[in-house]
Amino acid sequence: MKAALVLPALLVALHAQLPEDPLESAFGSPQAEWSEASLVSEVSTIAPGEPFTVALVLEHPDGWHSYYKNSGGTEQAPAIEWTLPPGFEAGPIQWPVPEVIDGSLDNKSLVYSHRAIFPVEITPPGDLPIGETFSLTAKPTWQICKMLCKNEPNPDAPQTYAVEVIAAETTTPDPARATLFAEARESLPRPSSDWTFEATTAEGGFALRLSPENDALPDLSALDLEFIPAVPYVAPLSAGGHISRDGDDWVITLKRLTEIPLIEQAIEQGDTLSGILVSEQALDGSGTTAIEIPELVIGKPPTPPLPLAKFLPVLGGMLLGGLILNLMPCVFPVIGIKIMGFVQQAGEDRRKIMLHGLMFAVGVLVSFWALSGILFALRSGAAPGEEVGWGYQLQNPWTILVLMLVMFVLGLSMYGVFEIGASATGVGGSLQSKQGLSGSFFSGILATVVATPCSAPFLGAAIGVAITLPALQFFLAFTFMALGLALPYLILSIFPKLVDMLPRPGPWMESFKQAMSFLLFATAGFLLWVYVGQIELANMLTVVIGLTLIAIAAWVYGRWDTPARRSSVRWTARGLTVFFAALGLYACKPPKASAIQWETWSESKVEELLEEGTPVYVDFTAQWCATCQLNKKRAYPDEVAQLMESRGIVALKGDKTKADPEIDAKLEELGRSAIPVNVLYVPGEEPIITPEVLSADYLTRLFTEETPPPEE
Repeated sequence: MKAALVLPALLVALHAQLPEDPLESAFGSPQAEWSEASLVSEVSTIAPGEPFTVALVLEHPDGWHSYYKNSGGTEQAPAIEWTLPPGFEAGPIQWPVPEVIDGSLDNKSLVYSHRAIFPVEITPPGDLPIGETFSLTAKPTWQICKMLCKNEPNPDAPQTYAVEVIAAETTTPDPARATLFAEARESLPRPSSDWTFEATTAEGGFALRLSPENDALPDLSALDLEFIPAVPYVAPLSAGGHISRDGDDWVITLKRLTEIPLIEQAIEQGDTLSGILVSEQALDGSGTTAIEIPELVIGKPPTPPLPLAKFLPVLGGMLLGGLILNLMPCVFPVIGIKIMGFVQQAGEDRRKIMLHGLMFAVGVLVSFWALSGILFALRSGAAPGEEVGWGYQLQNPWTILVLMLVMFVLGLSMYGVFEIGASATGVGGSLQSKQGLSGSFFSGILATVVATPCSAPFLGAAIGVAITLPALQFFLAFTFMALGLALPYLILSIFPKLVDMLPRPGPWMESFKQAMSFLLFATAGFLLWVYVGQIELANMLTVVIGLTLIAIAAWVYGRWDTPARRSSVRWTARGLTVFFAALGLYACKPPKASAIQWETWSESKVEELLEEGTPVYVDFTAQWCATCQLNKKRAYPDEVAQLMESRGIVALKGDKTKADPEIDAKLEELGRSAIPVNVLYVPGEEPIITPEVLSADYLTRLFTEETPPPEE
C-alpha cells in the first residue's frame, strides 16, 4: 500500500524535472537559438568606379554551424540576394576556409562554427554623383545545424540588411571595421605562385598534381594536409584520399562521390575540380597555410606506352583488321570500282599502274591520319565519363547524309544514268593524266570513309587497345590499319603479273559495272536506314523525295548535257540539274527538331484533360499519309508551338499507321473516314474539326480565337 502511494509522487516529481520537449534535452532548443546576422561595409565613402568590400557577418549560437559553398551533404550554404542602386554590381561571396567535421550522413561536412565572415566586392559605376548617399540591401539565407537543421534568418528577425555609403572623390576606410576585415581576409585562402596545378581522372576518383616552381618548397608528405573540395562530387583528402610523390611533383588522390550516403541521393557530376589545400604549416614560400586551388578542367591522365612485346600484337591486329575491312559491306563497293580500274589498266604501262596503286594507298593513309587525328583530339578533350571511339563521327547525321548521297550518286553513275568521269571515281581514264591519279587518290579516301563503321574480326579489340595509347603508338597503330586496307591494291600494282590474271577489257565490262552499282545502292540503302534512325521515321518521306529529285537531276544531266547536244540545250540541262539537285539536298537535310511534344492519343486521355479544363489538339495521322506529312512540315513552326504552350494546349497524336479500331471508331464518330483529321477540343465547347490541309496562319488564328488567353 505504501509503494502504491509513493510511486505516483515520485513520477510527479520526476516529470517536474524533465524539459517540456525531449528533443530540447538531446539537441538543444532549435526554436530558441538563432544566429545573429549583420551587413557591414569596410569603407565609409566610396569613389566612382573603385571597388570596395562589404561583408555578411554571421554569429552562430554555441554548438551550431553554417556551411561552406560545398556543404558535403544536402545542407544549404549561405546565399545573398542583392538590391543595389543602378550601375552597382556585386561580386561572388568570398568563402573563408571551413572546418572539416564528420557529417550526420556518414560523410564529411564543411562548416563554420561561432562567427563566419563572408566578404563581397561591390563595384560602383564610374559616373557616381559626388556627395550622394547610396543604400545597399542584402537578403541573405542560410542554414545552421546541430544534429537538427533549420533555415535562417529567424522569421521574427529582419530578413534584409542594409548599409549606406557616401560617394566622394576618394575611398575612405572605416577604422572601426579594420579589425573585422583583417580577420576576414586572414580566414580566406590565397593563390600560390610557387605551385602549378593539374587535375586528371584516376581510378575511383581524381588526381590533383602539384608541380613546384622552386626548390625551397616543403615536403608535403610531412605535413598534416587537408584538401577541402569546392565541388560536391569530390571527397576531402581525409575521406579516403592519399598523397604520393611522382618525381618532383606531388599527387593528391581524391575519391569521387556519386551519391550522398544513407539517403542514396545522386550527386550531379562535373568536369572541373577546385577547392582549398590546408595545413597548419606553411605550404609555400610566402608562409601561406591555405592555398586556393583554382578551377581546373579535369583531364585524362597520360597513358604509358605499351612494351614492344604487347604493342606488336596490337599492330598485327590493326593490319589484319584493315585487310579484312576489304571484305566488309561498307568497303566492298569501292573494291568493285578499283577492280574496274585495274581491268581497264591491264596491258598498259606497268610503272603507271604501280603509281596508281601507290596513289590509292596514299589516299587511304592520308584519310586515316586525318580521321585518327580528329579521334585523338576528341579523346584528349573528352569530358570525364565520355567515351570516344572509331566510327563515332557517324553519329552525326550530316556525315551519314553526305555518305549516303555519295553512294547514291556513284551508283547512278555506275548504272549508266550519267557519267561523272573516271577522275572522280578512279574507275579508269587516261593513266597519263593528273586527273586519273587524283581519281585513285579519291578512291583511297572513299574506301577509308566508308570503312569506319565496320568492325571486322580482330579489329574491335585492337582498336579498343589502340585508342588508349599515347600519341606515337596511337598513330602508328592506325597507320598499320590503313596499310592493311590498302595492301591488296599495292600488291596488284607492284606485281603486274597478278594484274595480267585479270580478264581483258570487253563488252562484259558494262554489265559488270551496272551490276556493281547495286552494291552501291545497297550501301546507300543501309545508310538511309541509319539516317532515318537519327532523324526519326516521321521525316523519312522528305528524304525519299529528296533522293528522287537528285536522281532526276542526274538523269537530266546524263540525258541532255552531252557533247552531241546544242549549247543551249546543254546549258538548260545544267540549270535544271542544279535546280533539282538543290531541291533534293534541301529535302534531305536533317530536319529541325519539333518544338511540340506529342503525346499518344486515347479517348480517356482527352476526357481526363478536358475535365481538368485543359484544351486538347489531336492529330489523327499515319506514316503512309502524304498530306499528313505535308501538314507536319508546314503547319507547326516554332511560333505555333509557342502559342500552344502559352495557351496550355496539350498535343495528342493518334497514329493510324497500323490498323487501330479505336481510332476508326473515333473517326466515324467525327463523321470522317479518311485522314488527316485534326481536332481542337476546348472544355465546354463542341469539337472543332480543321480542314485537311493545314497552314501555320490557320492554326495561329484557330488557337488564338478558340482557346482562352494565358492568365496574367
